[in-house]
Amino acid sequence: MRETIDRWARGLGDEAPYWALALTCLAGLAFKLHCGAYWVGAEQYTTGCYSDAVPFWGVRGVAAGQVPYVQARMEYPVLTGALIWVEGLVARVLGFGRADAADFLTATWLGNTAFAYLILHLMRRAGVGRLRQYGWALAPPLVLYVAHNWDLLAASLAVAAVIAASRGQDVRATALAALGGAAKLFPLLLLPLLGLAALLHRSGKIGANVMRAALLVSVAVATWGVVNVPVAASAFTNWSEFYAFSQERSGTAASVWELANTFNWYPTDIPARNELALIAFFVGAAAVVIAGWRRHTAHLWVLFTPVLAWFLLTNKVWSPQFDLWLWPLLVLTGTRARPLALFLLGDLFAYFAEFWLFAGMEGAWPSATQVDVATAAAIRGVAVLWIIWAAVRDQAPAWITRVTPPRATVPRDRDRPIPAG
Repeated sequence: MRETIDRWARGLGDEAPYWALALTCLAGLAFKLHCGAYWVGAEQYTTGCYSDAVPFWGVRGVAAGQVPYVQARMEYPVLTGALIWVEGLVARVLGFGRADAADFLTATWLGNTAFAYLILHLMRRAGVGRLRQYGWALAPPLVLYVAHNWDLLAASLAVAAVIAASRGQDVRATALAALGGAAKLFPLLLLPLLGLAALLHRSGKIGANVMRAALLVSVAVATWGVVNVPVAASAFTNWSEFYAFSQERSGTAASVWELANTFNWYPTDIPARNELALIAFFVGAAAVVIAGWRRHTAHLWVLFTPVLAWFLLTNKVWSPQFDLWLWPLLVLTGTRARPLALFLLGDLFAYFAEFWLFAGMEGAWPSATQVDVATAAAIRGVAVLWIIWAAVRDQAPAWITRVTPPRATVPRDRDRPIPAG
């Protein structure tokens, strides 16, 4: 069956994934933009067209062209704030000086589409198989989220870091992951794996390994600092809002902790929830690394995918678009189709269950209940646990285990056959 699908994919031509991605991104724009710049009758929830770009246009100084952090509040890390500001400029160009939230949504879509193409290009440069390319180009989460938020900047940096690590370029991978952490924090989860791989490298001497690990720490701190320190020094309160907001918010409807609180299974206040989520994550992440250590010693970075999956499962906040953090990594490192399919199903159910829950709160239809949200979260949670188990147990995909030639001798994509892995 796999051979038949792969043969069919090859028959479509080498450039077909790019065209497939274009159709997917256009579908994502149509899915969000049909509600326009103003929402009527909770249509943003009932139709699923909600996008963070619409409220952001007016409430964070984007429409006025204010510089994030310096002139306007911003609850995102620095690189994402800069991206939002740039897309605000693009929106004013699109609107011919009379831009509205719909123009800003379109500008957000343009930025995310560019990052989606960058991810596909990185995959192809890495020699990722054709089926995996289509796994990204036709990804249902792209339809849901390509015009929803600004997650693909960090996702593209995370993918670039993973691919650099696959080539043994640990310094570059560290810098890219640190940059990703200046956009959304999740790429930082790759850094401990890179540091451990350097510290415990079998072919090196202990002193050399320690020096290499210290170098990676220095690169990470310096890269993150170059982006953040100037902003923090000039506008500390606005710069720190993201970190304060992350600590103070209670959670989202489909997170484990919010569901436990809602159904009175294990009610917690916000400080306790912060502490429990942190403990659960560190214990589980350590277990993932220990369990996967022997099988993935040669490419420890592969465990970034299950560690991130565990982070999403244990975090107090699981906004629907966070699934877009994980999906490109699942496309790159996934080993089994069934848990990935179940994850996509859970993602779709969770998306509409959460927004229809909000619709019901406003008396609109269709509506959903917390039981519906819990059911969707359970489907997605089972998929995540299955993905973690498979990632620890299975051999890495063929494109990872294949010996990569020196960078200078890697042929261009159009000259190189696309492998099945």
